[in-house]
Amino acid sequence: MFLVNDLIALLAANLIFSQALGTSTLFAAAASRKDLVRTAVTITLFTTIGSLGAWGIDNILPRPMKNYVSLICYTVIVGILYAGFLTVLYFMGSAKFRKYKKYIHISAFNCAVMGTLFTVSGRAADLHRTRDVLCYLGGGIEAGIGFIIAALILAAAYRKLTSEKVPESFRGFPAMLIYLGIISMAVYALN
Repeated sequence: MFLVNDLIALLAANLIFSQALGTSTLFAAAASRKDLVRTAVTITLFTTIGSLGAWGIDNILPRPMKNYVSLICYTVIVGILYAGFLTVLYFMGSAKFRKYKKYIHISAFNCAVMGTLFTVSGRAADLHRTRDVLCYLGGGIEAGIGFIIAALILAAAYRKLTSEKVPESFRGFPAMLIYLGIISMAVYALN
């Protein structure tokens, strides 16, 4: 149930914070199936590789210092991944760079990526497994798969919640928040 609870929290945070900036990763992904798959794969790469970086940071920093410096270190990890993925994509060719760079942009600055690093680190500390790289790797993969499931759930309702049948003032983001709230309550009831 860790995955489901974390997924709901990350999903809600991502929708709320990214809407304030004018874009929503899941809305962009739900609009087309190609975008959904590409965004989900990119976010899974970010969460998985980022979790390995969090494992390294958690094993380098002493315990008392970790509480104060981990946010900065995790931000640096995401920044390095962002620059690294863009560099690799650039050397793959200009056509691929133009086509796929948007997925790297919306994935790197997604709340799910940073939230995964903190969640995986906290779970490993709770289980006293901070030295176990597989715990971090598994958490990163779980978060990526959780994002894929959340994106599929959202994509299934996207067309209906943005259709002409929904009142104009309620259409889109407000309807999506209500939908996510109902889904969250249903998942929470499974606990």
